[in-house]
Amino acid sequence: MNSNRCWGSPFTTAEIEHTLQNKQLLTAELELSRVCDLRCIYCYASSGEKLNNELDFEEITDAVDQCRDLGARKIIILGGGEPMLYPRIMDVIRYIHELGLEIELFSNGTRITPEIASELYSMGVQPVIKFNSLDPQIQDMLAGKKDAHKAIRQGLNNLLEAGYSKGDIPIGAQTIICRQNYAEIPEMWRWLRTRKIIPYFETITDQGRAKDHMELALNPEQIGELFDELSHIDREEFGIEWEPKPPVAAFSCKRHFYSCTITTTGEVIPCPGVDISAGNLRFDTLENIISQSDVFNNLRNIRQTITGPCKTCDLSAECYGCRGMAHHLNGDYLSSDPLCWRN
Repeated sequence: MNSNRCWGSPFTTAEIEHTLQNKQLLTAELELSRVCDLRCIYCYASSGEKLNNELDFEEITDAVDQCRDLGARKIIILGGGEPMLYPRIMDVIRYIHELGLEIELFSNGTRITPEIASELYSMGVQPVIKFNSLDPQIQDMLAGKKDAHKAIRQGLNNLLEAGYSKGDIPIGAQTIICRQNYAEIPEMWRWLRTRKIIPYFETITDQGRAKDHMELALNPEQIGELFDELSHIDREEFGIEWEPKPPVAAFSCKRHFYSCTITTTGEVIPCPGVDISAGNLRFDTLENIISQSDVFNNLRNIRQTITGPCKTCDLSAECYGCRGMAHHLNGDYLSSDPLCWRN
């Protein structure tokens, strides 16, 4: 690892410090719609049907322009709803691409045809596909829809066949860690690594539909043991070194230093987990919202504002746990991560 580069982040420490000092962005996360063809029982956004006041295409492109003007280099299209069901999704992607920005696309994969996969590859889009189990029954149960496993796997195969299997453009798989898939997580990790697919294995934030499905929950000790095992697999089998810490295996969350999330209705929040609105793009500029917001200021100074065991943890220089987990379980986004086994 480059010692000047933040672990779990594509940006150097100097780049992040410059962004903090100037209250700018390096990335921005964008929701397009809450429409979704699945009903995942853990969905943070309780997605399914379109909201009445969602941003239109011109408002979305204006939001992208404002992100770029604040220094954003990458736009992350979130799966708060299925992006590929947004009627002008490819127009949005083409617009971002023409601005010269990187694109990361979170999708359940069910609507990614061979033609779409080829165009995404030609534009260098970095897809991350929902992948919660190798077992069709478990995948369908978590997705809340019969035959979801088959459709997801077909979309993933279309991407690999379009060129992503070469490994020259990153492709990832997003997996929630829960009681139902816990035993197969190491096998899934190896399955992805051997296919040059980046595993994004993360704990579930206690929000949205997850609140109604406590049967998904694991305790901190189980999560800690699993992260230790995944770290061992990476070190011994793939030559990849990382220190186990929440909330995403092999990554440290740094997003609050340089990112923001724009919801499908124009609300600007720190991240999907810390769903506290700092303002709305329909009534103010992104620059004003970020620079004047208490919640953004507190999170961008998290080393000083965080409380509890996280503040004195020996990994505090590179990790601050999951702020969304602290927000939803403790009612305080500055408190220590309640699911961290190190607490």
